[in-house]
This record gives sequence, C-alpha cells and structure tokens, in this order.
Amino acid sequence: MMSTETFATPATCGEVLVRLLENYGVQQVFGIPGVHTVELYRGLARSSIRHITPRHEQGAGFMADGYARVTGKPGVCFIITGPGMTNIATAMAQAYADSVPMLVISSVNARNQMGLGNGYLHELPSQRNLTAGFTAFSHTLMSPDELPQVLARAFAVFEAARPRPVHIEIPLDVITARADHLLLQRSAVLARPEASHHGIAQAAHALAHAQRPFILAGGGAVSAGVALQALAEYLQAPVALTINAKGIVAPTHPLLLGSTQSTTYTRALVAQADVVLAVGTELGETDYDTVFDNGFKIPGMLIRIDIDALQLTRNFAPSIALVSDASLALEALHTQVAALGTPPKKSDWGESAVAQVRKSVNAQSDAATSAQALLIATLAETLPDAIMVGDSTQPVYVGNISFDAARPRSWFNSSTGYGTLGYALPAAMGAKLGAVERAVICLIGDGGVQFTLPELASAVEAGIGIVVLLWNNAGYAEIKRYMTQRNITPVGVDIYTPDFLALARGFGCVAQRVGNRAELVVQLAEAAHRRVPTVLEVLEDQWIASCGAQP
Repeated sequence: MMSTETFATPATCGEVLVRLLENYGVQQVFGIPGVHTVELYRGLARSSIRHITPRHEQGAGFMADGYARVTGKPGVCFIITGPGMTNIATAMAQAYADSVPMLVISSVNARNQMGLGNGYLHELPSQRNLTAGFTAFSHTLMSPDELPQVLARAFAVFEAARPRPVHIEIPLDVITARADHLLLQRSAVLARPEASHHGIAQAAHALAHAQRPFILAGGGAVSAGVALQALAEYLQAPVALTINAKGIVAPTHPLLLGSTQSTTYTRALVAQADVVLAVGTELGETDYDTVFDNGFKIPGMLIRIDIDALQLTRNFAPSIALVSDASLALEALHTQVAALGTPPKKSDWGESAVAQVRKSVNAQSDAATSAQALLIATLAETLPDAIMVGDSTQPVYVGNISFDAARPRSWFNSSTGYGTLGYALPAAMGAKLGAVERAVICLIGDGGVQFTLPELASAVEAGIGIVVLLWNNAGYAEIKRYMTQRNITPVGVDIYTPDFLALARGFGCVAQRVGNRAELVVQLAEAAHRRVPTVLEVLEDQWIASCGAQP
C-alpha cells in the first residue's frame, strides 16, 4: 500500500527535498554551502545524509562521479547559483560522456529576478542553457508542488534509462516556500526495458550460425557479467572489454582479450569475425581508437544491444539493433541460441585465437611500458581487492590496455570520453565513500594532481583513507611527446614541479617517496589501514631504472 506520509510540522521546500532524497536512498551529498543554498542545509542537518565538503565544486562533481561508478547509485551534489554551476560543469560533462548517474541540485535567483540581467548575486542568463549539453535534462522548479514529479523523472533516468547527470535548479523563493503538504514517498522503481522477441530471435539465429563470433562489451554491460560470460562460453566467442567494462569477465578467463581494441592484433581478429555482438558500448574513439588512426573496423555482421535507442545509430550501424537492458537481452539470447544449437566453430577461433593475440600484445611492450605495467601489477597484487581510480596519466594509459580487473566497477578513469585532468583524486574519495570496506588507489600524474590538490584537505577532514599514487615526470610528458612527434617545439609542458611530499604533509596526509617495487609493497601495506590519505610519490626515471631499464 502506498504511503501517504507528510511532514507533521511546517516545512520548506528545501527541507522536504532532503526528506525525499532520504526516501530515495541517498546517503551522501557533496557540496559547499553558500548564501544561496543555506536553506537546503536546514533540512540536511536533521537528516541521516552525510555531507562532504570539497574545496571546489568541480571536486564535488568528481566525488559524486566516483561514488556513482562504484555503487551504481547517483552521486548527489548541492551547488550554489552561478559560479558553483560553472565550476561543476566539467565534472558533469565527464559523467555525461561516461554515462554516470549524477543528481546536481542547485539554487538559482528568485523567480522575479531570473534572466533580467540586473546584476543580482551569482546571476547567469540561464543555468539550464549552460547545462543542456551535458545533462539528461535540466529543470527549473517553479513551484514546490513540482518537486515529487521532477525527482521521479530524475530517478527514472538513473534506474531505467541511460544514466546521465540530471540538473534541478530551485529559485531562492521556492526553496523557502512552504511544502509540508507534499507526499514524501519515492516513486515506484521502474522495470528496465527488454528487447523484442522478434529482435532476440533474429540475433540468436545469426549467433547460432556464426563460425567466428566476437563480443565487444562496454560500461552499459557492467551489471551483466554473468550472462555475458555464459553466452561467450557457449559461443566460444572472444571478448574485448572497454575501460568501464573491466572486470565483468574474470581476468584469467581464456576468452578474455582485455581492453586491446586499439592494437593491430585485436583489430585483425575483429576483422575475421563473421558476427560481432556489441553490448552496452558506444564503439567510440577513446576505447577503440586510442591511436587515432581510424583503424578499427567491423566488416562482419554487427548486432548491437543498448539501453539508449539513439546510441544504436552512432559510430557503427548494426544489422540488428536491440533496445534493452544488457542482462535481460543476453539471458534471452543465451536461451534461444542454446535452443537452436550451434555448428562447430573454426579450430583457430575462441581460446586459441585469444591466446595468440595476448601473446602478441605482450611481446610488443617496450621497457617503459613494461615498467608501468609492473607498477599496476604491484598495486593489484599487494591490495588485491582495491579499486583503482585513474587520471589522464601514463601508467593509466598502460593499465587501460594491460590490466584486467578482478571484478566490475574496480578500474575507471578520466582518460575515456571527456578526458579531463584532475579527476582521480576527488573521484577516488567518492569511490571510498561508496565502498568503505575496500582499498581505493588514486593513480594521478604530477600535472593532473595540481588541478585538484586541495581536495587532500577534504579527505583528511572526512577521514577518507585513500592511497594517492603520484606518478611524477615533472610536467606534461605525454603532451610533450605528442608535440615532438609532430615536429612542434614543446611549449607550456615543462611546468614547475612543487614539493608534493611537503604539500601533502601540510594538508595532514602521510607522504613518502618510493623508488622500487619492494618499497612500494611495504608502503601500500601500511597505507591500507589509515584513515587519512597516503601520498606515495614515484619518480618516473627512478622507477623505470629500478625495473632494469632506461627511460
């Protein structure tokens, strides 16, 4: 029976909002209080929701992103009008690019002041226009009575559609308007869409008769690992995963190719496939063409499964398109393919083909790449259940190809999609808040960490004991290499390098430099039990030399 609970005493829209968020299961809110949002905090102080204060609104967005990627639940932010929204915009765009659920609730000028251009505090011509390109939708709450319906719309996106940021702005006079008459129950949980029986039948027929089937899986399949692995085993289909799909197939599975779609070897294997099944993946550049040569092709029949109908029209046109939740579609496909039976596969396909590709990919690593792969492997071996949150930095690029996560939602970074810098530190904090029982490692470079370094203070304040693995090559080395390869004289890439250990200790962190694998193992073991961040600085040249190679 549906609850008819309302506030027993007079309450404002801001107070009712917080109570509704509790009923939707929200446990964390990230935000920086300001004069335009203090009325939201009236209800927050009396709630069960924990508030985390970042040092910049971009940090709030990245924290919400990391929390959402680990839990699958939306990260929630309270953001002030104007500069708060422009500050969080980059984080929202990264979440939009990677299909991460995020609820950004902001204030906006009072209804009789909006869009007038009179110079009111924090005034923008239109915050909704600002966020239009990186939200599922943006809504201005013109009356408290709209609140339950708009929150229901937001959670419908998060639970049953392609998850992306939603922005709800509340005018100052609406936040304080009386709203205790509103019902407090959350909306019904929506069922996720299932593919049509006809579409499943078509796809099952194609897969059942394929002699060289191949599976490409993306972040949209992150909760479908069991169904995907079962289908792959039945078909004896090699499986390649995007960065956000790492872990949905066991790292030791003989059909797993890893995330090697940009290598010539995996591309050649895809070209041999007569049927390719792409599940929950954009088939986009940052997963399939990181060498930027437009060399990834799918000449065989393409079957695509995606919860977003529009995405099925982008990048690679399918012969068969299924709009569906990934798990539901894969389970239905497995049932029907098994009923049809499958002909014998080519002897050079399946596990033997995967083994040959993996051998070829491993053989092409140079000394620097091998040293960085050893760094990632050491982290995984020492803290085997750790979540690794990466920035745009060299060891992350290597790990994107070489590392296979033990379980889903354990490896993600900002080098995909939008590709921002400074992401990893606050995102790792959000990840730790979403998985307090697991170790969380932030992988970040000396350039990227300077974007969000003050968030170390937020982590100390909140008791968030993450490991910050700081890869220091004294500048933007990847961009410098890119410029040099194009005969451009490097400019702006040899930046000043501060004393990161002194800075980290000043923020209240534990900070050490590690020069080799043995030192790293010792420091990781000690860091795992701390309730403050541990910053471990690794000098690139020193690490590579310790691995028996020269940079």
